[in-house]
Amino acid sequence: MDGRGFAARYGRYAGGPDPLAPPVDLAEALEAIGHDVMAGYDPERAMREFLRRGGRQQTGLDSLAAQVAARRRELLQRHSLDGTLRQVRELLDRAVLSERQQLARDLDEDARFAELQIENLPASTSAAVTELAHYPWRSAEARETYQQIRELLGQELLDQRFAGMKQALQGATEEDRQRVQEMLSDLNDLIEAHRLGDDTDQQFADFMDKHGEFFPEQPRTVEELVNALAARSAAAQRMLNSMTPEQRAELLELSQQAFGSPELSRALGRLEDNLQLLRPGMDWGGSESFDGDQGMGLGEATGVMQDLAELDALSEQLSQEYAGARMGDVDVDALARQLGDEAAADARTLAELERALSDSGYLRRSSDGRLTLSPRAMRQLGRSLLRDVATRLSGRQGARDTRHPGMAGEPSGATREWTFGDTEPWDVTRTVGNAVLRTVGEGRDARRGVALDIRDVEVVETEARTQAAVALLVDTSFSMAMDGRWVPMKQTALALHTLLHSRFRGDRLELITFGRYAERTGIESLTGLEPVWAKGTNLHHALLLANRHFRQVPQAQPVLLIVTDGEPTAHLEAGGEVFFDYPPHPVTLAHTVRELDTSRRLGAQTTFFRLGEDPGLARFIDQLARRVDGTVVAPELDDLGAAVVGSYLGSRGWSARGFGLDDLEGF
Repeated sequence: MDGRGFAARYGRYAGGPDPLAPPVDLAEALEAIGHDVMAGYDPERAMREFLRRGGRQQTGLDSLAAQVAARRRELLQRHSLDGTLRQVRELLDRAVLSERQQLARDLDEDARFAELQIENLPASTSAAVTELAHYPWRSAEARETYQQIRELLGQELLDQRFAGMKQALQGATEEDRQRVQEMLSDLNDLIEAHRLGDDTDQQFADFMDKHGEFFPEQPRTVEELVNALAARSAAAQRMLNSMTPEQRAELLELSQQAFGSPELSRALGRLEDNLQLLRPGMDWGGSESFDGDQGMGLGEATGVMQDLAELDALSEQLSQEYAGARMGDVDVDALARQLGDEAAADARTLAELERALSDSGYLRRSSDGRLTLSPRAMRQLGRSLLRDVATRLSGRQGARDTRHPGMAGEPSGATREWTFGDTEPWDVTRTVGNAVLRTVGEGRDARRGVALDIRDVEVVETEARTQAAVALLVDTSFSMAMDGRWVPMKQTALALHTLLHSRFRGDRLELITFGRYAERTGIESLTGLEPVWAKGTNLHHALLLANRHFRQVPQAQPVLLIVTDGEPTAHLEAGGEVFFDYPPHPVTLAHTVRELDTSRRLGAQTTFFRLGEDPGLARFIDQLARRVDGTVVAPELDDLGAAVVGSYLGSRGWSARGFGLDDLEGF
């Protein structure tokens, strides 16, 4: 160290994604995607829908697109294109007024003739400026004001093609104007040589060495230079197209007076011709309708036209409706220019969400190229649904933790606070730890000893060793989808599946769907199942499959859970054909009841979950439940998962009301 110290500068990080930014939370996105998948969307479309809608604290593409559209409307409704024409008119009126005042003081005959010329100027601004091009001004103030018109026109015409040129030429000398003319001549020579296919690398380098000050963006190649100039020139042409025919004619005539000669206008026309030949695919013919009263100069109006083009490009990028669309297509720098840093940050977060969903393993490509939810995604989604179930169960009135572990219980791996009547063994480590924390919290020195308090005691939870064979029968008739019960049914199945495979791994779960036919299904297939219009609610076939499951695990306690919104209208006949009739045929009812009786003989604990308010269905389900000493639950759709999981927990000797979020630790 030499004692001089070091200077430090701080600014926005520009080396890619912010390394200190918190990782994106995929839980909400995965939950929304899973819901849409269950509703029938394919996962890729579901992901696109989430990005479009956004989350609870995340702005989505639709909101950003709405901001882009509002910004576009605001530009069109605020501005008008006649700013330069107004300014020229004001300068012309001021010059004419000064000249009239001078002529009124002069008494010679020439002054009278000049007064006639001034009084009979054309009404058209451009025609009047042209007629006064060679007028011998007597007023020095008028002459200077008229010269300002020529300077303004030159600056505006250059500002149209080279952003910032108007400010750069404020107070410019004749020598400065000559340097601009020389730059334009050299630029046209360079671009024409490039258009003809000549090797222009050295010519470009020489040009930038000589005229680089006019191009602060510092293009590195001729192509970059042409792209920048063509984009600006095309915007200038669209601006002209957006003027009224009268305004356009006025401006074209006035351009001949720029800097006092038509030379600048010719050089710019030559440049535009060259650029149109090199970039014919650009929008040279578009136009806009400006409705405001805030006049813009030619350079400013061209900049606004570029803004409008950039907003249109952003609108398309944010729509994500074209083939192969990805969030990485969104130009966040353009978004920051148009809407600010917050909008750009929202777009970056959405892009990171998309990238994280693709890279996290939650979505995978199947053999046929379709995007599907991976097993990892299913587990994560199931945990989310199960947490919601636990919240609902633990929030019920009168909830009390009343587990019934049984004498043959085994540790579950969890602990809980001791309550009167508990006979489970203490968890010594947790109990002593609680005592130490309480002692220190009360301000006493733990080194002098720790006294146990009944509040410190935690006991080891145990669970019954009895295995359960669980059959969840879910109605997949079209009425379930038609009445909005399709997604809650799937969520219920996934929550129960997650609970068994996480907390009760020894139990055997069979998922059985029943519409016109019944079939055993995996959780992945059920999650992606789409509704099919087919007549029939074949509970009989579903019970056949459930009883087969019970017989395959004879040592297990059978648990039968049936979710339905309709009476049985179909049964399976001896030959495997389906018999359907509506209203329910007595033979169908007989077959269904007979198979339900078989479930009872196998020892099944049966619970019916009746959906809907049909009185006939309620009477029928009640009769079936009484016949097999079962239970009927008529939950609201939002409470279906909690009802099914609660019924299962009850069959396992757990208090459903006491089941809460703490029971999900380690999932």
